[in-house]
Amino acid sequence: MFEYEIATARRADLIREADEFRRVQEAKKARRVSSRSQEPEGSVRGQRSRFTRAA
Repeated sequence: MFEYEIATARRADLIREADEFRRVQEAKKARRVSSRSQEPEGSVRGQRSRFTRAA
């Protein structure tokens, strides 16, 4: 009976750890997506005209 209680407690700990890990990974992913959307987009026209002149 005692081993069953230890196994049940360990299972609950593992589930909590997995949930925490999942939340951290989702937060990192959301932070990455958010930081990408805040970056200013560079000018494409300037790069394109430089290459067309060389062609």
